[in-house]
Amino acid sequence: MIIHSEQEMIDFGERFADYLNGRTTDLGGLPQNTRGRRLWEGKIRQDPPANIVIELIGDVGAGKTTFVRGFAKGLGVEEPVTSPSFTISKQYALPDGKCLVHYDFYRLPDPGLMSEDLQESINNPNTITVIEWADSVSGFLPSNHAVIKISYNDDGSRTIML
Repeated sequence: MIIHSEQEMIDFGERFADYLNGRTTDLGGLPQNTRGRRLWEGKIRQDPPANIVIELIGDVGAGKTTFVRGFAKGLGVEEPVTSPSFTISKQYALPDGKCLVHYDFYRLPDPGLMSEDLQESINNPNTITVIEWADSVSGFLPSNHAVIKISYNDDGSRTIML
């Protein structure tokens, strides 16, 4: 899928939330019947919409946090969603009493005590966990976590791969 603007990334994040909640099967532009998509859907559909772990992969400025802004909006978060680059994590209450936890390990080459916090989030059935720059915590991620890769294109657009 090709994303051409910040608004399109936000829209994709919202559609992704709708997809996880079963409100749509259309992720807009992602192939419907590829082997990779079927395998990915099998991973993500193993769990209910809460207790899902999503790893975002992409260079600085690729649109990872912009995706999370749309995703959070689609889940019903009304407060502003900002990058947790300096705070490492941010938590957002969802309307159904569950929560979204957004981690950014870019500035943390060794997770230290944050690994315990991450484990609590991952193991909480009332939490959706989204992680940017997960290299330092890859050993803690469940085998069924979803991966979304965002790549730059020469024309300034982004390519999304699941």
